[in-house]
Amino acid sequence: MPIELLGMIATTAGSETKTVTGPVIDPTYVREFSRAHEDAGFDRVLIGYSASSPDGFAVAAAALHATQRLKVLIAHRPGFVAPTLVARKLATLDHLTGGGRVAIHHISGGSEADQRRDGDFSQKADRYRRTGEFIDVLRRTLTSSEPFDHDGEFYRVEGAYSSVKPATDAGIPIFFGGLSGDAVEVGAKGADVYMLFGEPLADVAEHIRVIRAAAAKVGRHIDFSLSTRPIIADTEEEAWAKADRIYAEAAELKARSATGETLRFARPRSTEQHSVSADLLQQHAQRGDVHDERLWLGITRLMGPAGNSTAPVGTPAQVAEALLKYYDRGVTRFLIRGFDPLDDVRDWGEELIPLLREGARRRDEARAAA
Repeated sequence: MPIELLGMIATTAGSETKTVTGPVIDPTYVREFSRAHEDAGFDRVLIGYSASSPDGFAVAAAALHATQRLKVLIAHRPGFVAPTLVARKLATLDHLTGGGRVAIHHISGGSEADQRRDGDFSQKADRYRRTGEFIDVLRRTLTSSEPFDHDGEFYRVEGAYSSVKPATDAGIPIFFGGLSGDAVEVGAKGADVYMLFGEPLADVAEHIRVIRAAAAKVGRHIDFSLSTRPIIADTEEEAWAKADRIYAEAAELKARSATGETLRFARPRSTEQHSVSADLLQQHAQRGDVHDERLWLGITRLMGPAGNSTAPVGTPAQVAEALLKYYDRGVTRFLIRGFDPLDDVRDWGEELIPLLREGARRRDEARAAA
């Protein structure tokens, strides 16, 4: 099947290597960043979530109205807004922006501290059960032609009904991530797309096997997305030199932020327990900075458990081939974001994205012929 390429937008410029100096919300930057993704050939952009960041639904609306075809993936945490209301918000936005451009990503919450900033003091296992129930009520609200009742562990509604349904038959795709046993159980039952970090090939293949088996037990099929941070240059030598520069810049910014001399891209790390998926990346990083020839984990090791941080390094052709090896193992969506966010998107549109699409097309043709 054709691959789907996702980016990630923010409301102000910044990364592990770029100091955040602008306003928290720069409307011009949001529009420019969104249009850059559309011009580069991306299908969709993720709007992230934290307990201190701008509202994702509002940012998504700005991105959708600034573009013609670009889709959005709105991250949110179940537990703060009723699933019936979220369903109506999603369907309404879907209609107002052309139809078929809205999806939602469920995050159960890997950081206890960040959950508590929004007043959630529940335990992680409880949050996964809550996410599963949330998805059930959300999906039923989006599809039910009649009012319905629901009396569950976390949600109770009577006569729930939404007059607004998704604008297209494709509905609102539901994304989900997490690798603990509780997470796999919830995702297998409720997700349309399961999001994975850019681990080594063998590990990703094993995650896909486990999740597919869990989904098959409940009669479901799930697609997979992989998140990485590509670093490309005209030659392989130049690409690795670029990776070294990125590491040096990130290390300098991290050191400066520790002394309070500058704003930093992420909050200081705490000693709390992290998600299974984030911890796995750290385990890979401790075993070595490079896996599978060009999957670089230098920034992963430097920054600690901070999510999407692994980077395939090389020429556009080499990086495309490295990512397509995951396609061979069942990944059909790739979320890529850069260390120089806006300029990287523009660079990827010139060669990397066309190469990814062409490589996937050729693989599909070869499979069909076989």
